[in-house]
Amino acid sequence: MPVTPAALNHAEDLADFVAASPSSYHAAEEVARRLEAEGFARLNEDEAWPAQAGGRFVVVRDGAAIAWAVPAAASATTPVNVFGAHTDSPGFKLKPKPTTGAQGWLQAGVEVYGGPLLNSWLDRELTLAGRLVLDDGSVALASTGPLLRLPQLAIHLDRGANEHLALEKQAQTQPVWGLGTPADADLLGEVAAAAGVDASRIRGFDLVVADSARGAVFGAGDVFFASGRLDDLAGVHAGTVALAAGAPAVVEGGASIALLAAFDHEELGSASRSGAAGPFLEDVLERVYAQLGAGIEERYRAFAASWCLSSDVGHSVHPNYAGKHDPNVRPVLGSGPILKINANQRYSTDAVGAAAWAGWCEEAGIASQEFVSNNDVPCGSTIGPITATRLGLRTVDVGIPILSMHSARELAGVSDLHDLSRVAGAFFSA
Repeated sequence: MPVTPAALNHAEDLADFVAASPSSYHAAEEVARRLEAEGFARLNEDEAWPAQAGGRFVVVRDGAAIAWAVPAAASATTPVNVFGAHTDSPGFKLKPKPTTGAQGWLQAGVEVYGGPLLNSWLDRELTLAGRLVLDDGSVALASTGPLLRLPQLAIHLDRGANEHLALEKQAQTQPVWGLGTPADADLLGEVAAAAGVDASRIRGFDLVVADSARGAVFGAGDVFFASGRLDDLAGVHAGTVALAAGAPAVVEGGASIALLAAFDHEELGSASRSGAAGPFLEDVLERVYAQLGAGIEERYRAFAASWCLSSDVGHSVHPNYAGKHDPNVRPVLGSGPILKINANQRYSTDAVGAAAWAGWCEEAGIASQEFVSNNDVPCGSTIGPITATRLGLRTVDVGIPILSMHSARELAGVSDLHDLSRVAGAFFSA
């Protein structure tokens, strides 16, 4: 099926979104920036919130963002449709005392974040990005642009590299960023300069390494899209685009509150104040429903009629490793978003959720695929079961199929990216 101009435009916009989001903190701010441009009011958690009915709002907590649109006729028992995703991606995070080096090289002291494919980070120009907390408590976002690189050892010095390359996480994953001695250099100074702040004012930092290359459309018929951090900025972007487009109709006559929840720290298990296992979504929902006059009884009634679409990437069948996949259920790039199913509740999808997903896909006019793991290959999990457990919302795990998951640069289908946003729009308007 040919890739449409709308799908190509969506992919190019996703490339812009990823480029603006080298860290979870940048991603949360980019969500807020885009939605504010569409008429959403940004709220602060330490201030009183305005009346909710008929409003559009966004709030950022650290590296997470939640945004919502409330029907003008909303009541204390109006349900909420939550589209969930996550802002973080596997990679590396800067350690304390990060300016290191050896043999005349300047290096960065980093720690592995989540479960990246380590070899995929070799020989790429890398960015250092995240937040700096200054001496007055203010926060500055920073992104250096291409600064670091993990140089691979030449095959002449390891003739068996093609048979057994395995990196030692401490000794062999410290990127270079210059020449000299650590005593005469300051990596945080480089980051501070990129942020336009005085390095002496830095009191704390959360900085990660990101691939600096821009996302690209390629392949016969422009069917492929490759980029860093598709897990899960593809989901965050799809939800942001859908909410921005659908918010006016939701406010005018929607039957449900439309809410985007972009959590941080999913790659670590979500157990943080800004992760899905933390209180952020519940905090927001309690405040929204309190403004709508809901007590405990009304809020539980609303939740009983609510839904959560947990959107994260899943595995496409790999042409070179077909045996790693279920022999019968084999999603492939370009054939639609996926419904993720697991008998052991690593995904939350059940029969009721599967039926609802089919209806939203039909409403959006898109095809869907199913994903299930090979019984001999352990299944990962995501924010779906966590959200269902915390709030009791009926939750469906979905996403897009990709190859090279947890690589520094992942591979998706252009049409799938656009179709995920289209079904998110149908979900928000349900």
